[in-house]
Amino acid sequence: MKTNQFDAIVVGSGISGGWAAKELCEKGLKTLVLERGRDVQHLKDYPTMTSHPWEMPHRNQIPLQDKLENPVVNRCYAYKEDTAHFFVKDSEHPYLQDKPFDWVRGYQVGGKSLIWARQTQRWSKYDFEGPARDGFAVDWPIRYEDIAPWYSYVERFVGISGSYEGLDTLPDGEFLPAWEMNCVEKEIRDRIQKAYADRRFIIGRCAHLTQPKEEHLAQGRGQCMARNQCYRGCPFGGYFSSNSSTLPHAAKTGNLTIRPDSVVHSVIWDEEKGKVTGVRVIDRLTHEAREYFAPVIFLNASALNTNLILLNSQSSRFPQGLGNDEGILGKYIAFHNYRGTLGGAVEGFEDKNHFGRRPTAVMLPNFRNVKKQEMDFLRGYMTFYSANRGGWGGNRDMPFGAAFKEANSKPGPWHIFMMMQGETIPKESNSVSLDPNQKDEWGVPLLRVSVDYDENDEKLLRDFLEQGEEMLSKAGVTGIYKSDNKQAPGLDIHEMGGVRMGRDPKTSLLNGFNQMHLAPNVFVTDGACMTSTGTQNPSITYMALTARAVDYAVKQLQKGEIR
Repeated sequence: MKTNQFDAIVVGSGISGGWAAKELCEKGLKTLVLERGRDVQHLKDYPTMTSHPWEMPHRNQIPLQDKLENPVVNRCYAYKEDTAHFFVKDSEHPYLQDKPFDWVRGYQVGGKSLIWARQTQRWSKYDFEGPARDGFAVDWPIRYEDIAPWYSYVERFVGISGSYEGLDTLPDGEFLPAWEMNCVEKEIRDRIQKAYADRRFIIGRCAHLTQPKEEHLAQGRGQCMARNQCYRGCPFGGYFSSNSSTLPHAAKTGNLTIRPDSVVHSVIWDEEKGKVTGVRVIDRLTHEAREYFAPVIFLNASALNTNLILLNSQSSRFPQGLGNDEGILGKYIAFHNYRGTLGGAVEGFEDKNHFGRRPTAVMLPNFRNVKKQEMDFLRGYMTFYSANRGGWGGNRDMPFGAAFKEANSKPGPWHIFMMMQGETIPKESNSVSLDPNQKDEWGVPLLRVSVDYDENDEKLLRDFLEQGEEMLSKAGVTGIYKSDNKQAPGLDIHEMGGVRMGRDPKTSLLNGFNQMHLAPNVFVTDGACMTSTGTQNPSITYMALTARAVDYAVKQLQKGEIR
């Protein structure tokens, strides 16, 4: 026990786990980070970061056998031959789908911070007020004012590019210079905004160093080169990841210990002491069981895995899982609705082209049910679009030889693509649970996922498609198509909830500092903690909540409130 004793334990090394490790180590705590996957070190373990397609066995395509064996992960936009080593294969880590749910996972040091889409928008006051105002979920125990300084804190360290717009629906942050819209995107923006007084399109905000500051250079990171090969691991550190930023920063303190290949089985509740004392781990390679101990524990295993660990943390005191007296652990799972897409052609601008591979799109903050309930559905959606010129002269039946080269030297017509990111409403029936009979190879029960769309999601989708078509029409787009891709929940990779924050222990698991009501030395700051989803990409909120929770936890330790 003495050998395996630390001041703090962090479960998971992704976006939020890396931040927990950095903050705890900087505050002087000897911190153990447990990661169930293999070790991945910045630069050293990015095998394809500078590879050309012709240097790969399948020219960066996934072979048929892989597609047949791993249908879920193959549906992820970022899963290709050059990135496959950072994704979990379906066959290696099974789970049970009571309803179709595409669970995309990354088990390695750095987690999904190596393969995330890097879009970072703050929540507004309307997002934190929404559940209480509109009568769904439970009231958030915090408001925008509580988290705003922590948004600023993490934004400065991460490096967020963005433009200052003064929107109360999408608050400004601490920004590096923004990426620029191309000429067609600007024209589409101007035409739509002329037609709608309540809609403001802005360039996307993302965790890319457009102009690194001293604090980013001190991390060993450099400017983003707009290569759009981020999911391979960036040799420049141009985008934010745990591997290039928070974990090396934590290591510099001398307080960090990382143990990869450590599958966390459960959190240990000591019946005699009446508190959590540590975590139980199964070695991924040897299957040997170990236990590690600390007075404070942060769970950042990713939303569904954090739910799994807590559900599996059973004791005489908590037979249904840690802190689960009211039976709500694993319930009220939510996600983002990505089903709606539109597109069309934009005539003119044939004398112009775009260049580079900008890592973000143009975005429109939610304009539905923002300040009050206005529609026949709850909440709303963000809208994203981008414009580009297709290659090969727009001809997919390209011949070989001189004709191929001639056509390929000329860009095709301009096209626009538009998509939605819709808020879903947490509900009790959307849940995860432990299978009573089936276990994985480490003796951990398999997770059963029962998550689906509802009528509210369908109404919201229809509204987006109608409004999107109307906006594109007013912008002069021709040949407009609209589509419901009918993708299963999960492929958005924004799963949230199950261990939600709230004010009342009878309806929530965590308080306003992400601290478990009934196990006060356990904190949850990954997606599992979310009370509602908002319409924004969630990762910057996870980071801010984590930094805030660590600050609180350390102060509680110093006061002796946590032992």
